[in-house]
Amino acid sequence: MDLNQESLALHEALEGKIEVISRCPIQSARDLSLAYTPGVAAPCLEIQKDYAKSFTLTRRRNLVAVITDGSAVLGLGNIGPAAGMPVMEGKCVLFKEFAGVDAFPLCIDSQDVDTIVDTVALISKSFGGINLEDISAPRCFEIEQKLKERCDIPVFHDDQHGTAVVIAAALTNAFTTISTAPQWSLPPPSPTL
Repeated sequence: MDLNQESLALHEALEGKIEVISRCPIQSARDLSLAYTPGVAAPCLEIQKDYAKSFTLTRRRNLVAVITDGSAVLGLGNIGPAAGMPVMEGKCVLFKEFAGVDAFPLCIDSQDVDTIVDTVALISKSFGGINLEDISAPRCFEIEQKLKERCDIPVFHDDQHGTAVVIAAALTNAFTTISTAPQWSLPPPSPTL
């Protein structure tokens, strides 16, 4: 079985690569009252008084929205939002496995700049960051700029910022390797007879 066949089998067996797991076990009525109603009113009212608490009383600080419109997916081109979902799930797996960040794929069924910006801006209060992924140029730059103006959380454009981070990491590693490599010197010349 080649890699493509294995990948298809994995995706079909798992029916997706991510899931939501509760951080709060519910084993009693009291647990339910603390996590949901009526206890949940207390953190709601605290956030109403102090917006910054939305990052400490909820998981928001560790949630990233991975956004695409499916217009430039992984070298496959404009394959649409539904067909881009496996890549967005894969990006969410990378966030979780390599950084401990919970990420959610959101595939928007529009390629209109203002519709995408409005959609993302309207849901931004649920997240600590926005990761734009596989949106075709030049619209991706306009979407990023408009979102930075409207949202109060970081907006990361993977196709440009992600590439810059990877290049910076590669250069840092290369320079570190060069600076820590053993210094070789030639052996002393042999005495002549």
